[in-house]
Amino acid sequence: MQIKALKQTFSVCQLADFSQVDWTSPFVFLAKTDQENSLVCPSREIPINANKVDSGWRAFRIEGVLDFSLIGILAEISGLLANHHISIFALSTYNTDYVLTKANQFDRAIDLLAAEGYEILV
Repeated sequence: MQIKALKQTFSVCQLADFSQVDWTSPFVFLAKTDQENSLVCPSREIPINANKVDSGWRAFRIEGVLDFSLIGILAEISGLLANHHISIFALSTYNTDYVLTKANQFDRAIDLLAAEGYEILV
């Protein structure tokens, strides 16, 4: 399985609303619930109406389109990283999954995945 390391640094934000989100960005991950509005975006694109921000995240993407019938891909990756005390923030899209780690643990996470046979694309 191929893993694509993304070059950007990301921030996880809690927003008052989505009015200031840069919709032209190649990466905009949104979540809205009855309790909050959340955004994950490149750190250089944090909206001015962010109430809380946690910066310093890096991300990788599982390459290709993952069929919904596939089981355990994210569980395997998260378990491997958890066993090495690397916490993650996982995001899923229709096609694939994205995994974020804190920037200071990212290279170690990528090295562990490579050692387990994942092909790392940079």
